[in-house]
Amino acid sequence: MSLFKARNWWSTILGEKEEFDQGCLCVADVDNSGSGQDKVIVGSYKGYLRIFNPHPVKPGDEVQPEDLLLEVQLREPILQVEVGKFVSGTEGLHLAVLHCRKLCVYAVSGTQGNVEHGNQYQIKLVYEHNLQRTACNMTYGPFGGVKGRDFICIQSMDGMLMLFEQESYAFGRFLPGFLLPGPLTYSSRTDSFITVSSCQRVESYKYQVLAFATDADERQDTEQQKLSSGKRLVVDWILNIGEQALDICVVSFNQGASSVFVLGERNFFCLKDNGQIRFMKKLDYSPSCFVPYCSVREGTINTLIASHSKILNVYQDVTLKWATQLPCIPVSVKVANFQDLKGVIVTLSDDGHLQCSYLGTDPSLFQAPKVDSREINYEEINAEMKELQRIIREATKTQDILPESEKQRDLTVTAEVSPDLDEESITIQSRVTAQKPSLVVCVQPPLAVTCDQFVFDDLEPDSSETVVLSVFLKENCSPPELEGTCMVSYNIATGIPRVSQCSFSLPLKLVCFPAQPSKAANHKLTIDTNKPPISFVTIFPDFVDPSEGDQANALGFQFIAGSKATLLASKTSQRYRIQSDQLEDLWLVTKELIYRLEEHFKKQNCKDFACTFSGSIPLQEYFELIDRHFELRLNAEKYQELLSERAVQFRAIERRLLTRFKEKTPAPLQHLDTLLEGTFREVIALADAAEENQANVFQAFAKLKSATHLVIMLISLWQKLSTDQVAILEATFLPLAEDTQELGWEETVDAAVSYLLRTCLSKSSKEQALTLSSHLSMPKDTSRLKKNITLFCDRLAKGGRLSLSTDLATQQAAVMLGGCAAIPESDLEERTAIPGSTAMFVTHGETTKQKSKPGKKRKTM
Repeated sequence: MSLFKARNWWSTILGEKEEFDQGCLCVADVDNSGSGQDKVIVGSYKGYLRIFNPHPVKPGDEVQPEDLLLEVQLREPILQVEVGKFVSGTEGLHLAVLHCRKLCVYAVSGTQGNVEHGNQYQIKLVYEHNLQRTACNMTYGPFGGVKGRDFICIQSMDGMLMLFEQESYAFGRFLPGFLLPGPLTYSSRTDSFITVSSCQRVESYKYQVLAFATDADERQDTEQQKLSSGKRLVVDWILNIGEQALDICVVSFNQGASSVFVLGERNFFCLKDNGQIRFMKKLDYSPSCFVPYCSVREGTINTLIASHSKILNVYQDVTLKWATQLPCIPVSVKVANFQDLKGVIVTLSDDGHLQCSYLGTDPSLFQAPKVDSREINYEEINAEMKELQRIIREATKTQDILPESEKQRDLTVTAEVSPDLDEESITIQSRVTAQKPSLVVCVQPPLAVTCDQFVFDDLEPDSSETVVLSVFLKENCSPPELEGTCMVSYNIATGIPRVSQCSFSLPLKLVCFPAQPSKAANHKLTIDTNKPPISFVTIFPDFVDPSEGDQANALGFQFIAGSKATLLASKTSQRYRIQSDQLEDLWLVTKELIYRLEEHFKKQNCKDFACTFSGSIPLQEYFELIDRHFELRLNAEKYQELLSERAVQFRAIERRLLTRFKEKTPAPLQHLDTLLEGTFREVIALADAAEENQANVFQAFAKLKSATHLVIMLISLWQKLSTDQVAILEATFLPLAEDTQELGWEETVDAAVSYLLRTCLSKSSKEQALTLSSHLSMPKDTSRLKKNITLFCDRLAKGGRLSLSTDLATQQAAVMLGGCAAIPESDLEERTAIPGSTAMFVTHGETTKQKSKPGKKRKTM
């Protein structure tokens, strides 16, 4: 253990590739806790503001998450942070943050937490000043001898001192003979500002002289200042130090007189209040930062000076008392008090290494533990384990885990959708105080909302907030879903975060409007019911002209995307037919029909209404949509490969051209410029084609999702599946909200269907023993997927039931083997027709449509 190394008490690395400088570090009791413990405030040039409350850690342990009290991004570079009495009407400490063109003052507060994530800290903007000039640095103090308040002075890059009396701007003055900004500080003893000019001179300006000098709203030269009204800005005293200063500081402790410390590039100066040199120290190293602090010896002042050689020197006046090694080069150093440890050295490097350290050595406190000679009572341990397991089982079985006071929701959100395509209103009602609630509204693309995020002020108990928004169709295709979700996140008074949400349904008229029915169509579906048909005037009043009366048995829907669907009601049977030229367009109309029929009979107090489907599952048409979507995904891969090749070619030509241009006697280009231009045009053309293909992929995926919803509904009506089984079916065929090249719909659905075929739909224990690959990758074609979907429907038709329970899956396998014919493993040896489907397996694994025999055509309407 080296005696001359700084002992690490606490350290952390801030962010990634962030930059810090001299003014980015500050230590103070910024949250006004009253405990006397300092907090570490750090700002970065990337705009991140962090506040730490360090706690000691054992060697080798990592920093605890609770040490970081607050981390926010202010979106503008932070030049300097200071803590003082910057708000009128209170003597509490506030945080001042200086940006390039803005000065912000924040109040930092903490809320006591009663859950495991601890206290909650937040900052609140008290006021801000927009600066007309680019800022360099700032200082603060009781300008003019005010009591209990601190004013702020900002130095701009062009030499203007801008003074702010808390919430108001006071005045601005230009420094005479200014060229470049230097360090700036304030001396409360002499009520003056001290800086180091570009002439390598320490200059002091009285606050009263600044206040009564000529106004500097518009900068004037020296001659104009002589002729203008008011007084000229006159320097109080000047000291030529002959070098540029890195930092300047004014300190006044009880043991010694007020002193002005100036850290130069090669010397360290201590000046009196009138500018006379008290002492100076010539440095044999390159300093980086310094800070004076109180000395235990009366009449002296200690100073920490860090160097670019990672050495921290401790001086008592001009005498070197200690030197210690640091792990990095600090750009700022402070002295702070944490818990029971006073005088902790806080250093910050330019790349974000923040460390709290102390000097000296660590004593050895190791003591050998006492030997525990007690024997282990295994019976007591087993009894205790059984009791704990019983408590765990009871806790997992208990559903009502919330106390009585929490059963009612603290905040409710409701959405009201107008059927007349008016704006939608969302209302938030709060029973308790909701802190900073934020509302997020989500709809499925291609639908979009005019505004999807709202932030409110704190909601008082028994208050409400209402927002109005509109939903519209953004792309030229029909949406697969007409549902949306509202989610509100907020904190209650104890600081615990909560979330409340609700769902809403959008009207069908949002995506289509009434049109003339069409007699002919490529795709037709028939839905059977157990009740007489209902007039469309009753269940579709928004799409039927009331003048038609009860005679309206045909209804047309014209989608905004361009396609059309027709709904027919049988006059002699209890059936409804939906037909369209596009398979995916049948989904929304079919869903709306079943929903409105159920709502109609629910109002009639009819509880036995049911819809069934006994036709053919349109697997072939469904497979065509799958092939179309997969083909576009393959095209996207090809475009990506071609773009990569052309980009490599483009960079190679660029390198050759640059090599030619750098030569003293350039060789002929040999048409390299023509080749570069042609390659560039190819890259642009490929990028446009890839972008167009991506739009086609989006539309194809929307159509595929609509067709998938339709197939799921038809299977559920065909097999009369329960709600849980339909949920498994939806999770299997609709696993992705968004389709990407890395994880696409085809491989995900194939894995899910294969899993069901090997578990709950397996026909032998041998199939259950097979393991599936955990790696999902884009397949070469869709033949395996289409084969598994066909086999999936076939096993459902032969008695299989969807379940995630392993025991039930084994029982079903036995039932399928005992009550149904075995399914050929080869899929090629026999022609097996799939019940309820138009597809069948043939000897070469090809899928074809089943043709109906002449003379046996059944009338369905």
